[in-house]
Amino acid sequence: MDSTFSFLGLVILVVELVGVYSAVHAILFTRTSQGAIAWAFPLVLFPFAAVPLYWVFGGKKFEGYVCARREGELRLKHITEELSQYSEEFTSGLEHPVDDLKVVEKLAALPFTKHNQVELLVDGPDTFAAIFAGIQSAQDYILIQFFIIHDDEIGRELQKHLLAKLKAGVRVYFLYDGIGCYKLPNEYLRVLIDAGAKVSSFRNSTGWRTRFQLNFRNHRKIVLVDGRSAYVGGHNVGDEYMGRSQRFGHWRDTHVKLTGPAVQCVQLSFIEDWYCATHEAPKLVWAPRSDADGDKDTIVIASGPADELETCSLFFVQAIHSARRRLWITSPYFVPDAQVIAALQLAALRGVDVRILLPEKPDHLLVYLSGFSFIEEAEPAGVKFYRYQPGFLHQKVMLVDDQFAAVGTANLDNRSFRLNFEITIAALDEEFAAEVAAMLETDFANSRLTGADELCARPWWFKVAVQVSRLMAPVQ
Repeated sequence: MDSTFSFLGLVILVVELVGVYSAVHAILFTRTSQGAIAWAFPLVLFPFAAVPLYWVFGGKKFEGYVCARREGELRLKHITEELSQYSEEFTSGLEHPVDDLKVVEKLAALPFTKHNQVELLVDGPDTFAAIFAGIQSAQDYILIQFFIIHDDEIGRELQKHLLAKLKAGVRVYFLYDGIGCYKLPNEYLRVLIDAGAKVSSFRNSTGWRTRFQLNFRNHRKIVLVDGRSAYVGGHNVGDEYMGRSQRFGHWRDTHVKLTGPAVQCVQLSFIEDWYCATHEAPKLVWAPRSDADGDKDTIVIASGPADELETCSLFFVQAIHSARRRLWITSPYFVPDAQVIAALQLAALRGVDVRILLPEKPDHLLVYLSGFSFIEEAEPAGVKFYRYQPGFLHQKVMLVDDQFAAVGTANLDNRSFRLNFEITIAALDEEFAAEVAAMLETDFANSRLTGADELCARPWWFKVAVQVSRLMAPVQ
C-alpha cells in the first residue's frame, strides 16, 4: 500500500513539474499576454488536464513547416527569388495614391503584378462551374487543395472530372487538410491514387513535434490549371456550399478566377505546402504569362503560422488603416484581436463607413457567442454590423474605398490571423472594386442592422456564455 501511494505521489510530482515547465514555456512563447495568463494558471493548478491541451493547442509556430523560400529544395528557392523579383514586364509600378500598399508587398514577400484578370464567382454553382470548366481545359497538370472535401454529390463530381483528366494523361496533385477532411473516406482517395493522382494530407509532416500540432490547419482552397488559371476563395467541396444543406439552406460565398502572372504566386503557395507534406517538388510551369485582356494590379498574400511576422493580421490592420471613405468586410466569424479592433475603431472615428457583415445563423457556437462581445466593443466608435438573412454567410471579402478589394480564405478571427494557413487575392483596380461593391450592396440589402443592444436584451446566462467564450478566443 505504501509503495502504491509513493508511486502515485511521484506521478503527481512529475505532472506538477511538467505543468510548471509548460507554464514557463507559455509565458515565454505564447502569442499574447492574455493567452500566456490564460494558459499559465491552469497549467500550474490543473496540470493533468491543462498540459495535454497546451501542447496540442498552445503552440505559437507550426514547427516542421518546410518553407521553400528559406529551407526547401534549391530549385524552389530559385523560383521564389525569381517571383519576388518579377521583371518590369509583369511588375506593377504602384504609382497610386495608396502608396502604403507597398507594405502589403513586404508582408506577401511578393510584388503586385500587372496584366491580370480577376473574375468574381458568386456562390457555389458559378464557382464550381468555373472550376470544372478549368479542369476540363487542363493539358498538363491540375493542382487541387481544399480544407474540407466531402464524399457527396459535388465531391464525387470533382472526383469524376479529375479521373477523366488522369485518364487523358494529365497530372493531378491533390492536397487536403487532415483535420478538415477527417470524414473523407479512404476509398475516395484510393480511387484517385489508383488512377495515378498524387495525393497527400497536409498532416503528413514528419517529426514527433508536428504530431500534436492539431490546432494548426491548412485552410487554403486552391485549384490551379497548367500554371495559367487559378481559383481561390471561400468554397470548400461539399453539397452545403451548393446550397443543398437542410440546416443552412442558401450558402452565400465568393471565389475568384485568376489569370495572368499572379497565378504563379498562387502556385508558389501550393508548392510550398506540397513540399512540406511530401518533400517532393513536381515540375510545373513557372514562366508568367500576361492575360491579353487583363489590366488589374494583383497581389497574392499567403499567410500562416510558419511566417516570421503575423502576416494575416498585419494585412488586415494595414488595409483598415489605409481606408479613407469606406471599409466593408464580410466574414462568417468575428473574433478579432486588440489591434484589429483598435484599427476598426479608429477608421470609424475618422469618418470611414465601416461595415462588418456577419451570418445570422451560426455554425460554430463559441465563435458566434464571442462575436457579441467584440460587437459591443467596436460599435460605440461607429462600426456598423449586419446579419445576413437568406442563409449562411461564409464569404471572406474586404473592400477598401473605391479601388482595393480582396477575396480569399481568411476570416476576421484569431484562427486565421495566427493558426491557419490562408491565402488572399487582392486587386488594386477600380473596376474590380466596383464589382465587389455591387455584390456587397446586394448582400447588405439582404441583411439586417444589428448592434450591442441585442446582447443587452439577452438573459444573464447568455451574457455569461458570451464572456466565457471570449476567454477562449485565442484557440477558436
